[in-house]
Amino acid sequence: MGSSLKLGEKIRYLREVEGSLRGLGRPMTQLEIVRAIRKELGGAEKGAKKKTISQSYLSQIENGTRPHMTQSSRALLARFFKVHPGFLVDDPEGYHTELTSDLRTTEGQIDVWLLQGSERFASDPEISNVLIKAAREKDTRRCLLLLGAILDTPGLAERLLEALRPELAQGSSRHHRTAIAEGRRIP
Repeated sequence: MGSSLKLGEKIRYLREVEGSLRGLGRPMTQLEIVRAIRKELGGAEKGAKKKTISQSYLSQIENGTRPHMTQSSRALLARFFKVHPGFLVDDPEGYHTELTSDLRTTEGQIDVWLLQGSERFASDPEISNVLIKAAREKDTRRCLLLLGAILDTPGLAERLLEALRPELAQGSSRHHRTAIAEGRRIP
């Protein structure tokens, strides 16, 4: 990903990925993150201070009104999202990073990659929505492998398109018929 990411964007991506990893089919809300941290990481040893973070604090980080986190909050969020604490800072200008490098699973990496793509293609809402749908699929990897299998099967993609989205198939099948009439082979 060419551009550098702000801390708030990273937290939003991580909420999206966490929702996907937990099978919610949507991003976890800030409140769900706060509650999950309390439940999963809050049970500190007896007498130790409970580790928590507030929803308003998370919101301020995401919307940029609070540009930096405390060391303890960064450590807590890094433990919760299972990323390196050094990841939870703004990228320096011109720094090229793949957000996915620290995410824990191939599934999470694919989801983030698709979500980044959905933002990159925001000017094409149909494509953007498809990428989001794929990222929110419980088994994204399987979804992409299915697409590969469909594309590997001669004529199947065209038949499925005609059945499921006839308005899209018409343009391509017209191109197909013209090519056949002219004796060209379609790749």
